[in-house]
Amino acid sequence: MNNQQLLSKWYERLPHALVLLSGIILLVTAMTYVVPAGKYERAVVEGRNIIVPDSYQTISSTPVGLLDMFKAIPLGFKTAVEIVFIVLVGGIMFSVLEASKAIENSIGTLIKHLGLKHKYLIVVLMTFAYGGLGVAVGYENNIGIVPIAAVLSLALGGDLILAAGISVGAITIGFGLSPINPYTVGTGHKIAELPLFSGALLRSLLCFSALTVMAYFNVHYLKRITQYPEKSLGLGLNQQGIELAQPIEEYRMTSNNWLVLTVFLFGIATVIYGVFQLDWYINDLSAVFLMITLAVGIASRMKTAIFTDMVLKGISVAAPGAFMVGYASAIKVLMEMGNISDTISYQLAQWLQGLPLYAAAISMSVAQSAINFFIPSGSGQALATLPVMIPLGELLGLTRQTTILAFQIGDGVTNLINPTLGGLIAMLSLCRVPLDRWLRFIAPVVVLILGLAWLTLIIAVAIGYQ
Repeated sequence: MNNQQLLSKWYERLPHALVLLSGIILLVTAMTYVVPAGKYERAVVEGRNIIVPDSYQTISSTPVGLLDMFKAIPLGFKTAVEIVFIVLVGGIMFSVLEASKAIENSIGTLIKHLGLKHKYLIVVLMTFAYGGLGVAVGYENNIGIVPIAAVLSLALGGDLILAAGISVGAITIGFGLSPINPYTVGTGHKIAELPLFSGALLRSLLCFSALTVMAYFNVHYLKRITQYPEKSLGLGLNQQGIELAQPIEEYRMTSNNWLVLTVFLFGIATVIYGVFQLDWYINDLSAVFLMITLAVGIASRMKTAIFTDMVLKGISVAAPGAFMVGYASAIKVLMEMGNISDTISYQLAQWLQGLPLYAAAISMSVAQSAINFFIPSGSGQALATLPVMIPLGELLGLTRQTTILAFQIGDGVTNLINPTLGGLIAMLSLCRVPLDRWLRFIAPVVVLILGLAWLTLIIAVAIGYQ
């Protein structure tokens, strides 16, 4: 039996996402009995809680009991209510757009003019387009446009897994490795007292290279399932309502389709303006998505009965994903209950001491990858770890810029497989892709990008990256 067969069998043994998350919840609960509780002191600087370096101390153990473990689940929903709601709203908005036929007709018309012979080029261009949105716009801010990739992928002869690769994979890579990510790079540069977004060239090369890997893998996957449909990881997933309903050559755009599409694009442009100019976040986006939904219903002259049916249909499709977002958030609640997050960060920092220079840089990214599963927020992880990691990096002989790059790699790449990251679960749900299927698809990509990122880190150490 060759290695590929063994790997394939390992993929096939992955349990359902609900089982995976339940296992992590049980594991974290058990860890609160084994891992010592500890805390760093924190100080408020310019409205933000910053960890005070060298302030870690153990505290009385706070193990999580059976009742509290189950209590963490509704508390997780409480902490993630904004993302849970935007998943539902995204499902509603796309359901109404779907009923208007504007998205289907626009994609069908686009492919009719470009031709299916250019389908691989379309996959590459759309991967980079979604990646560019991740770089420039943010992460959860792009939730509303993820389902468009589903219609596009099916129209090209792909499946919902390919749709997630084009949209979720590209957005996650673009955001995670963005040279202008305000949550990771921006926060890190502020803590390290470096010029904002300095060292952008090396980061840009890494981000572009990682998106190239994603685009190549998407094209390779489409070629494989085109030749061997039985190898599709999307077999059996619900495609109802997002498949093209007629042959490509019969598609055309009506004047009403153009009106609806204009309303939608204007709404998305409003979101982008609000994010950059007005500091909008999740609730603001949800409000705009609701407004887009209503405006699309009016512009398409949709009857009230059909509109309400589409709203309820959208909720029914998005509800499983919304549930998974809240369920995954229980993990973070359990970490806080057991007071073990700071202990894990502290122990990983101690583990790095005494390592050779190149090994220290790579190990620092590995440590940040591990921490990312417990602190999935990029800015939260930066505030929790960089005040410790930056001085440690200097002691090891690493520049501050290299330490921040190692942090960004650890945080950004593992976002592709992080079950505690609400935005990832939310976007996958809008592509109707379960987490276990996604992990089977994306695992090789993560390995390749990590290898590429570690090579970049080695270069950064070699050149004294500033």
